Amino acid sequence: MAYDFSKLDSSIKETEEWLQKEFMGIRTGRAAPALLDNIRVDAYGTMSQMNAIGSVTVEDARTLRIIPWDKSLVKSIEKAITDADLGVGVGSDDQGVRVNFPELTAERRTMLIKLAKEKMEQARVTLRGHRTDAIKDIESKEKEGGMGEDDVKRYKEEVQKRIDKGNEALEALGKKKETEISS
Repeated sequence: MAYDFSKLDSSIKETEEWLQKEFMGIRTGRAAPALLDNIRVDAYGTMSQMNAIGSVTVEDARTLRIIPWDKSLVKSIEKAITDADLGVGVGSDDQGVRVNFPELTAERRTMLIKLAKEKMEQARVTLRGHRTDAIKDIESKEKEGGMGEDDVKRYKEEVQKRIDKGNEALEALGKKKETEISS
């Protein structure tokens, strides 16, 4: 009986995507619209995502421009960004809101690298959990009588190979982010 690794593979992929998303939220001194994705703005009594109430564009390397579709929301956008405490400068004008990203200090860079490593460790723990689940599933199928000892051993090795490959992908993401923060 062949073992289906698709669930494990999709779990590994989800973990990689989660880490990428978490890394997008770590500000590196460069302006990226993704940094504002988690900010909710009070628009007409409802908390809305930033991209739902206006366009977010990169003006230059350290500046984002938010142009709301309704100019009356400028103050709400400004307040939401200030309340999010991202460590950015916020200013408004007749066009919309401008978000300025200051240069990172050495202390802040060290703190961001530490945060990135914590996120990466969370992803590794998640992968270990996926490995444990897959191995338990293989062992339960063995107890049901669907697999022989040789198959179980081979499938466990294959699970480990896939987890190792997933860890390598996480490591590559981590190194890329650390380089981005350091430069």
